[in-house]
Amino acid sequence: MLMPGLRQLLWGTLSLICACCASQSPGFAQTDLASRMKDPGQWPMAARDYANTRYSALDQINASNASRLQLAWTFSIGADRGQEAAPLVVDGTMYVVGPYAGPYPNRVFALDATTGELKWSYAPKPEPAAAGVACCDVVNRGLAFDNGKVFLNTLDNHSVAIDAKTGKELWHTKLGEINKGETITMAPVIVKGKVLIGNSGGEMGVRGWVTALDENTGAIAWRAYATGPDKDVLIGDDFKPFYDSLKGKDLGVKSWPADRWQVGGGTMWGWISYDADLNLIYYGTANPSPWNANQRSGDNLWSTTIFARDPDNGHAKWAYQVNPHDLFDHDEINENVLVDLELNGQTRKVLIHPGRNGYMYVIDRATGEVISADAFEFVNAYKGVNLKTGKIIPNEEKTPLAGKTVENICPSAPGAKDWQPTAWSPRTKLLYVPHQHLCMNFKASQVGYIAGTPYVGADVDMYAGPGGHRGEFMAWDPVARKKVWEIHEKLPVWSGALVTAGDVAFYGTMDRLFKAVDAKTGKVLWQFRAGSGFIGQPISYRGSDGQQYIAILSGVGGWPGVVANAEVDQRVRNAALGFTGAMQDLPFYTTGGSELLVFKLGSADGQDNSHAPPQ
Repeated sequence: MLMPGLRQLLWGTLSLICACCASQSPGFAQTDLASRMKDPGQWPMAARDYANTRYSALDQINASNASRLQLAWTFSIGADRGQEAAPLVVDGTMYVVGPYAGPYPNRVFALDATTGELKWSYAPKPEPAAAGVACCDVVNRGLAFDNGKVFLNTLDNHSVAIDAKTGKELWHTKLGEINKGETITMAPVIVKGKVLIGNSGGEMGVRGWVTALDENTGAIAWRAYATGPDKDVLIGDDFKPFYDSLKGKDLGVKSWPADRWQVGGGTMWGWISYDADLNLIYYGTANPSPWNANQRSGDNLWSTTIFARDPDNGHAKWAYQVNPHDLFDHDEINENVLVDLELNGQTRKVLIHPGRNGYMYVIDRATGEVISADAFEFVNAYKGVNLKTGKIIPNEEKTPLAGKTVENICPSAPGAKDWQPTAWSPRTKLLYVPHQHLCMNFKASQVGYIAGTPYVGADVDMYAGPGGHRGEFMAWDPVARKKVWEIHEKLPVWSGALVTAGDVAFYGTMDRLFKAVDAKTGKVLWQFRAGSGFIGQPISYRGSDGQQYIAILSGVGGWPGVVANAEVDQRVRNAALGFTGAMQDLPFYTTGGSELLVFKLGSADGQDNSHAPPQ
């Protein structure tokens, strides 16, 4: 391990060399995004890298000294709603975005990543009405960066490019209509000069899409819909799904009742991965609309589907539908983590998809073949996955019928895991998974479509799963196909995960604890009690002082946390699309917050152990 002084000297020399290469925007090293991912001192995109690993190669903080972590500085975002964004750190500057709330919705801040000094802020001029059609809180999951520009998605369907040095708006493009119920909550992803963005609003009957914009002009390069004819879904002769059930013309129309695909959901508000060698992007689509499956016979393609697409033109290369004719709002927008695994003596390029349906999928990312699919949570809504056909096997006893309450369906509508991202360590070869442990009662009901209004058709009541806990943080071995260790939490674990080369994993809880655990054993090494619960995404980076920092936003909210900071009566169990029933005690633990918290190691002499966990 390098001495701190030598490490800082080498880092400073490298920064100087890169700065000398800058040719476009003064003050920015004009390496591309992929090059920045190779620098462990930076955190250039929400997922850290195109593989969606959320792995930091920094090791100054490790399992032997993590107990010395202490608060370095804080910053208030100024809007006490759900804080789900991942900060970015590029060239010593941290960029962070707030939710669509307060006097300046979706405000962007640029801060000195070492001292917390404010450099600039940018406030868009949004449509206030967008907050009224957002399904599950007014969250924003982060920004993107490339070539001296910061990219922002606003809830009211705009994408904005901002000069990263000055905060000046460079362009903005409108992508959707709030009067149809469309919103945008996802963090954009930049691939080969294109800004990739998906929409939200499946609970409003929105038709899902992913759109690519030119990063220099904001012009639309292509748009791929999740439902409808092949020409809209960008399916052509080069589309080669692995399974026969997914082969055929215009299945995005034929697998629906007449015209229902036009309000069929399949939105994309999660995560996008990219394999540069295969030149493919990967993402999953959300639930079909409405939740009442009795109103939409058929497989409802291409909802709950993992797509592999060419980023240059958007053309689909393969697809795999995870939950045909989805019965339970089991979106599959969850991240696809790209890794190479030794399986049966052969190295295979795979994606790991922790499914909302409770199964951990390992899929060949070149072909779409499901290699394995094992339950990582308690599941009784399904009976497994048929690896020959790729089809999930439904439990007919749990099929919702109109007007009848079906009890004890597990996992519940938010799934075994929702949007909250996992982390992968190439050192331990384990996936670190924050998730929930919930079941539900489900009653389907007839619903009509009115643009911009809820299009659900279900009453839901959620509650803790077997054992009484509602959340879990676990380590999963995708080769052995089993859980290695787990930590039970009283509330759903709705924050993202981070893992480092120091073999430390980080996550936050909704009852205000930010935790560091041993990545090999799950032992809690350190914890910090914040002012509000955590649903944000932790990151790690190197400051200009050569120190390793950990940062995360504190502020409860999102779908499970809306009861703590919005006008939702926690006594009404089916409020917030049923999540209130599982979260009635949340206001006892926390209220809303808006604090950015940044940590580093304290001195070994006179260290403050006040936040160390009890022995």
